[in-house]
Amino acid sequence: MSHWAWGPEPDHHELEQTARLISEVIGLGDPSAWRPPVPFERVRMAPPRLPVPELLSGFATAEPYERARHTYGKAFRDLTRAYRGDFANAPDLVARPRTEDEIERVLEWAATTGVAVIPYGGGTSVVGGVEARFDGPALSLDLGRMDRVLEVDPLSRAALIQAGATGPVINSQLPDGLQLRFYPQSYEFSTLGGWIATRAGGHYATGNTHIDDLIESVRALTPAGAWESRRLPGSGAGPSPDRWLLGSEGALGVITQAWVRLQLRPTAKVSVPVLFDEWIAGVAAVHDLAQSGLNPSNCRLLDAREAALAAGGDGRHCVLILGFESGPVDSLLEAALRIVRSHRGEPQQIRQDREWKGSFTRMPYLRNAYPGLDVLVETVETAVTWDRFAKLHDEVMGLGEITCRLAFVYPDGPAPYYTITASGDDWDSIKSRVSETIMLHGGTITHHHAVGRDHRPWYDRQRPEPFALALRAAKTALDPNGILNPGVLV
Repeated sequence: MSHWAWGPEPDHHELEQTARLISEVIGLGDPSAWRPPVPFERVRMAPPRLPVPELLSGFATAEPYERARHTYGKAFRDLTRAYRGDFANAPDLVARPRTEDEIERVLEWAATTGVAVIPYGGGTSVVGGVEARFDGPALSLDLGRMDRVLEVDPLSRAALIQAGATGPVINSQLPDGLQLRFYPQSYEFSTLGGWIATRAGGHYATGNTHIDDLIESVRALTPAGAWESRRLPGSGAGPSPDRWLLGSEGALGVITQAWVRLQLRPTAKVSVPVLFDEWIAGVAAVHDLAQSGLNPSNCRLLDAREAALAAGGDGRHCVLILGFESGPVDSLLEAALRIVRSHRGEPQQIRQDREWKGSFTRMPYLRNAYPGLDVLVETVETAVTWDRFAKLHDEVMGLGEITCRLAFVYPDGPAPYYTITASGDDWDSIKSRVSETIMLHGGTITHHHAVGRDHRPWYDRQRPEPFALALRAAKTALDPNGILNPGVLV
């Protein structure tokens, strides 16, 4: 990735043209006042507070560009600060280990020196999960060199994979016919370890959609020793050690590898967009689809403005992207279309491909143009039961220029994903208002973006206090010197 942008360093002319197009579509920002990003040579960054120790010299660096590239995640606030050349919270060192032995050396050195260690996967966090937003020196521990598929068990249909492997790298190393079908929007850059650490949501809009559902066992290194669960298809033996690491965000240990469940490559796919005149009709259709037992692989409902921005919609109709893969896809689709028609949905031309996925993964690249327009665009997501959804949705949508898509749906509730646009950069106020509304109406502060530092105030209120005490006790036992990603979770 670029030191500031989503993806490689963008062409400035293309950025400016994209900014003009965005301004026309959303009606915000002055494209004539667009300004390019601050070049790296002019960024503001303090010198490192400590040298690279001899113990880590073979795989650690204090090189300025690497420090800049590991300063932030990809929340809009991160993008804006980096765009403007502000790298005040740059880590002092960046380590890129190739082995668990090198990770252990980092943890031992950090424990004796008091240096904070921030595990880093693909750098796609949008909740302040990889930023050194605290006093004292920090080391960013980039797992990207540990990116191999170590073993495949075709009989159990599972694979042992290192934590630094991205989605494309994983699937490129698996044997023909098998895939890890997990496609978050950050698929191109995010890593297996990051997915586990943040309890990410992936490919399927219904059914087994979280990384939780694909995990057989996890291995992590902690200052107190190695943590590795037994590889099992399921277990009722007390609280699950894997569940402690799922969502741990680098606060309890450094995830190094995991056994994951693989899927057969689909033999058939079918997809169809369905138009609705009214949002409420589309929601009713999605509700019935979620409870139908049909389990479509794609069941994403976009409101009219979201569809216009992200899926080539006409700006007047809500769009449901409905798809099935493998099995009797034609008969499944036929049954699903009977449901959507009962809610006045209008199916369009059936597709035998997955065009939606390309546009879905391209969307984050558009955000690179916003900082030059002085336009804020941020995303917030949650999950809530169906009986509470209407009230929550109405109040969130009343807070400003906001669009919505139902990214995932369950029999008992949806996971709405909101995109907020506004002039200026009043990020804190907007984030706070939306988060407070979500909490007021019984939603979770995050369905798949993790807690990080940005969601901590609301996570503290969402979880039961006895559980918080237990989590703090686990943190103390595993990380007695408090060096692992300080400020996330606890």
